[in-house]
Amino acid sequence: MLPIHHMVDAAPTPVGPFSHAVETDGWVFITGQMPTDPNDPTAPLPDGVEAQTIRVMENLKLVLAGLGLSLQNVTMVRAYLTEFDRDYAVMNQTYESFFEKGKLPARTCVGVSGLAVNALVEIDLIARRP
Repeated sequence: MLPIHHMVDAAPTPVGPFSHAVETDGWVFITGQMPTDPNDPTAPLPDGVEAQTIRVMENLKLVLAGLGLSLQNVTMVRAYLTEFDRDYAVMNQTYESFFEKGKLPARTCVGVSGLAVNALVEIDLIARRP
């Protein structure tokens, strides 16, 4: 079975050469989302990691919704922070608020030296169709 490459009209314009998601055998791999405005990709990024995490999670929800999925379908998350020591706690608190209590996906979070569009945070997902 060949993978299906998805582009979601409501999601932000990609900042690089990639699909919003690629699906194979019920597994959906969602490209890392940036804190960009889906309606205005040239708008300034939100200030601070809390606002950027909210925007990233909302962008991920747009991609999931465009595929008929939700955060409840997410099995694995990878988060990337440019200021790990400073922003880890705030990002965690903000991120956690998007999920049902006690039903968090598996996750990896790493500090990186830089992200596209000078973002403070980027998050990608793996989801599974029911």
